[in-house]
Amino acid sequence: MIDRQKRQLPLQSFSLVVGFMVWVLISALMPHIRQDIELTDSQIAWVTAIPVVLGSLLRIPLGYYTNKFGARLTFMTSFLLLLFPVFWLSVASSLVDLLIGGFFLGIGGAVFSIGVTSLPKYYPKEKHGFVNGVYGVGNIGTAITTFSAPILAQTFGWEQTIRIYLVLLAAFALFNFLLGDRHEAKVDAPMKEQMKAVYRNRLLWFFSLFYFITFGAFVAFTIYLPNFLVNHYGLTPVDSGLRTAGFIALATFIRPVGGWLADRMNPLILLMYVFAGFTLSSIVLAFSPGIEMYTVGVLTVAVCAGVGNGTIFKLVPLYFSQQAGIVNGIVAAMGGLGGFFPPLILAMVYQATGQYAIGFMALSEVALASFVLVVWMYFQDLRNTGNVLNKSM
Repeated sequence: MIDRQKRQLPLQSFSLVVGFMVWVLISALMPHIRQDIELTDSQIAWVTAIPVVLGSLLRIPLGYYTNKFGARLTFMTSFLLLLFPVFWLSVASSLVDLLIGGFFLGIGGAVFSIGVTSLPKYYPKEKHGFVNGVYGVGNIGTAITTFSAPILAQTFGWEQTIRIYLVLLAAFALFNFLLGDRHEAKVDAPMKEQMKAVYRNRLLWFFSLFYFITFGAFVAFTIYLPNFLVNHYGLTPVDSGLRTAGFIALATFIRPVGGWLADRMNPLILLMYVFAGFTLSSIVLAFSPGIEMYTVGVLTVAVCAGVGNGTIFKLVPLYFSQQAGIVNGIVAAMGGLGGFFPPLILAMVYQATGQYAIGFMALSEVALASFVLVVWMYFQDLRNTGNVLNKSM
C-alpha cells in the first residue's frame, strides 16, 4: 500500500497538470489565433469559454467511472480521447473548427474528478484536505500553457505549438498504463442509486455553490485575463500571458495551504474568510481601477480561490463518505460551470455598458450570499453536536 500510495499522488498530480495544460490551449493562444481567423469579441468569448462546458459536465461521469474502473484506466482513456480534438484544433481554419475542437478539449478539464475520487482511498481522512490540495496543484498546468504557449507560438506558429501537446498526451497515456494502480479499490454501486442518495441533500448544493464561486473564479480569470489585458490595458500577448500565469500560480500553490488549514481548523470558518475576501476584491475590480489596483484585486481573488478550492474538497468526504465519487463529480462540475458563465456575462455587460462594473458587482453579491450560508452552516453545526464535522475537529 505504501509504494502504491507514494506513486499515485505524483502520477495523478502530473496527469492533472497535463490535462489542464491542454484545457486552456485556446484561451492562451487566442491573441495569435485571431490574427489568422477573423473573430468578433463575442465570438472570442464563446470560443474561449466552450472548453469549460464539457470540462464541467463530464466531471460527474468521470468521478463515477473512477470509482468503478480506477484512476489508471480513466486517465489513460481520457488522454487518448484528447488526441483527436487537439489535432483538430491544430488544423482549424474557421470559427466552427474552434468551437468543435474546443468543446471536446473540455476532457482535459474533466480529469480533475479522477484524482479527487481516487487519492483519498490511499490516505486517512485526517490527510484528505492536504492530499487533495497537493493534487489540486495540478492546476499549474493552466499557468504553464498560458505562459509558454504564446512564446512558442511566436517561434513555431500557433498550429505547430498545439501539435506539441499531442506528444505530451501520448506520453502520459503510456505513463498511466505502466505506472497506474491496477488494484485500486473499486466501488460499483449504480450511478442512479448514488444520485438518489444525494440529490435531495441541501449540503450537496451548498458545496456546489461554494465551488461554483471558488473554482469558477479561477477558471474564469484564467480564460478571461489573457485577451482582456491585451485589449483593456494594451499589454503584449507575452506580458499578459506572464501576468495570467502569475495569477494561476498563486491560486494553485496556495491550494494545498487551504487543504492543510482545513485539516487543522474548522473548514467553515476558513470559508468565511474566503468569501469575505471574494466580496471585497470584486468590489475593488468593479470600479475599473488602474493596472496596479487591478493587480491587487485579481491576486486577492487568486488567494481566496486557492484556499477555497483546497477547503471544499476536505468537506465533501466528511459529509458524503459513501457517495464521495458522485458528489465530487457534481461539485467539481458546478465549479467548472462557474468558469463558463462569467466570461460571457462580462463580455455582454461590456458590450451593453462599455465597462465591467456590473459583472464584478454580481460576483461580489453571490460571494456575500455564500458567506451568509457558511455562517448559517457553522451555527447549525454548533447546535448539532453529533455532526460529523464536529467529530472531525
